[in-house]
Amino acid sequence: MSGHGASSLNLLAHPYQRLEPFTGGRAELKAAARCQGSAIVWLMGKAADPPELHLLRSRPGGLSLLTVLPRSPDILGNPALIQAIQRLRPNGILPHHEEPRAAELAHVLRRPPLDLAMEVTDYLEWRGLRFDHDTVRLIRRIVELSESLRSVTGLARSMYMSRRALGRRFMTLGLPVPSHWLQMARLLRVVIRLQNSDDSVFSVACGQGYPDGFSVSNQMHRLFGCRPTEVRERLGWEWVFEEWLRREAEAGAFAPANADKFSGTPLPRTAPPALRKRTRARRRDALQA
Repeated sequence: MSGHGASSLNLLAHPYQRLEPFTGGRAELKAAARCQGSAIVWLMGKAADPPELHLLRSRPGGLSLLTVLPRSPDILGNPALIQAIQRLRPNGILPHHEEPRAAELAHVLRRPPLDLAMEVTDYLEWRGLRFDHDTVRLIRRIVELSESLRSVTGLARSMYMSRRALGRRFMTLGLPVPSHWLQMARLLRVVIRLQNSDDSVFSVACGQGYPDGFSVSNQMHRLFGCRPTEVRERLGWEWVFEEWLRREAEAGAFAPANADKFSGTPLPRTAPPALRKRTRARRRDALQA
């Protein structure tokens, strides 16, 4: 059942049984993003300059976008519109359908990314972070190696760098330390696997190098604030990644200019001495982990 009526924008939310017409503005988009695992479904019309573009450009992090194209003649020959859609970074672009089914859209939402490492750095760029080529390469390499590596020592060795040199590189850039990226990426792979298989949490955990399901559950709760059951039910990986970014920002792992992009409220530019001391200690401990 779609239930979209005449609305071009619709909300697809857990438990993904129907589409609800979305007629709100930016505040309502933020509220939708707080409903973890939700997506905005855009049923494009014939307009050469769709009015929905402006609103969708302000879509908050963690809220997925699924775009359903109009009939081919309405979009072919309009390269500006195609480029505008690409800049919105939709999670899926579907062919024209008069009345898409919620279950089919949910299947697209849970679909594993073809290249997780590239998707992670593309997501960071979409969220406003700008890196030099070497930093993009390092982050992508960490995510790639997370499929087989478990420790930052092995990570540094695979990158032909010392642990300290690798850690200093990220800290100088005002980014979370490499061990945090590695832990996040390993658990992100667990999330994607849980959503796309019927395997038990124990089986998925062991496949990713964890001793058991309890370890994965505890790590997931610490990094993302949720449990395996929740990430299996609430689809997509971007809302999980966004939660990690927010938690890292509020723990002081990002430089203030970047932290403001992810924290729920803007962080103070000048933190009190006690807070600065705790932040330095956390980052030092993470670097030595």
